[in-house]
Amino acid sequence: MSTAQPPAPRERRAGTDETGRRRNLERPARPEPLPAPVADSHCHLDVADGRTDLDPAAAVAAAASVGVTRIVQVGCDVAGSRWAVEAARTWPSVVAAVAVHPNDAARLAENGPDALEEALAAIDALAGDPVVRAVGETGLDYFRTREDDGRRTQRESFARHLAIARTHGRTVVVHDRDAHDDVLAVVDAEGVPERWVMHCFSGDADVARACLDRGAYLSFAGTVTFKNAGALREALRITPLDRVLTETDAPYLTPEPYRGRPNASYLIPHTARVIAETLGTDLAEVCRALDANTSAAFGGPWPSAG
Repeated sequence: MSTAQPPAPRERRAGTDETGRRRNLERPARPEPLPAPVADSHCHLDVADGRTDLDPAAAVAAAASVGVTRIVQVGCDVAGSRWAVEAARTWPSVVAAVAVHPNDAARLAENGPDALEEALAAIDALAGDPVVRAVGETGLDYFRTREDDGRRTQRESFARHLAIARTHGRTVVVHDRDAHDDVLAVVDAEGVPERWVMHCFSGDADVARACLDRGAYLSFAGTVTFKNAGALREALRITPLDRVLTETDAPYLTPEPYRGRPNASYLIPHTARVIAETLGTDLAEVCRALDANTSAAFGGPWPSAG
């Protein structure tokens, strides 16, 4: 491990659910370790989500203790992307993804044309750092951004991120919420990336096929464990094993049986086990595939923790 000073936690969020009620912030127990190492392909170590004891170094160690030995730390704005780069410099088992989240892009544009341009220029500069493996999370979010102008800005920002990734030879990490058709339309218009990941895949089997036809990796989060996620599990079933990734999107999207509590990389085993059960495949085989796929999706292997 690097002897560099770990970056301080950057962000804290209120611990409430979508209805505004206080959430249970108690950390879930550690699950049984996995039989082979895996990677968390999408995590936000800098987001506390209501807790006051956020400790990224402890989160990396806790993950490694159950077999989650590598992490992709994802930025959602310039500050978070800089934090991701510093985290990757601190922990060799962590690599960075840098971007302006689609909702942040829409908000920045409201402050005038220069604000988003300056942010994109900063992301372009960060994307050249050797610890950066991906540009993302970028894409479209029509759930939180409903205005036509905001959605137009998101599409323009997405296209710019695709160009940045192409310039630097980086993987693209795509955020797609209620925008499947337009995400694919932008990808088609700008050119399918050499490597791209549909983060927290949320589509059905038809959307999965459309993404797979364009060479995407599909990353399944804790949502695949939810009782009402039958369509998502069907999408997983039709996805070739060599195109499946897993992630936490921590501290969000905590898998069952801890849905609603703060998520962390050490809870990946719950999701990995549901992936194996859904595919009808031995858990160890699935773990080996998930780990190899993450290396392939993000431009090659990097050191594991522990």
